[in-house]
Amino acid sequence: MSGAEFKGKKGLRRLWNALGYSRDGILAAWRHEAAFREEILLAAVTLPLAVILGRDGIERALLIGSILLILIVEILNSALEAIVDKASPEKHELAKRAKDMGSAAVLFSLINAAAVWICVLWR
Repeated sequence: MSGAEFKGKKGLRRLWNALGYSRDGILAAWRHEAAFREEILLAAVTLPLAVILGRDGIERALLIGSILLILIVEILNSALEAIVDKASPEKHELAKRAKDMGSAAVLFSLINAAAVWICVLWR
C-alpha cells in the first residue's frame, strides 16, 4: 500500500492499517537485524523481572520503559541504516557519520537502561 492510500483511510481502518505496518516493521527488524533479536531476548528476560522486582507501579514503569526504549532506538537506528544504504550504497563520510550516530543512540539507550535498573534496584 502506498503512502497516499494510507493517508486516505480514516478511523478504525487507518488504525488497523497502522497496526499492520507496525507488525511488518517488527518482523523486518527481527528478520534482518541480529542486534534487535538479541535485544528482544534481553527484553524477554528483563520485562518479567521488572514486574517481579519493581516495588510499585512507578518502579515497574521505569524498569519496563527503559527496556522498551532500547527496542525503540534499535528500530529507529535500523531504519536509519536502511535509508542510508538505499540513498548511498558507496562509502561516504556523511553516511558513516549517520550510522555511527544511530549506533551511539543505541549505546545511550543501553546505558540509560543500566542506570535505571541500578537506581531502582539498589535499595
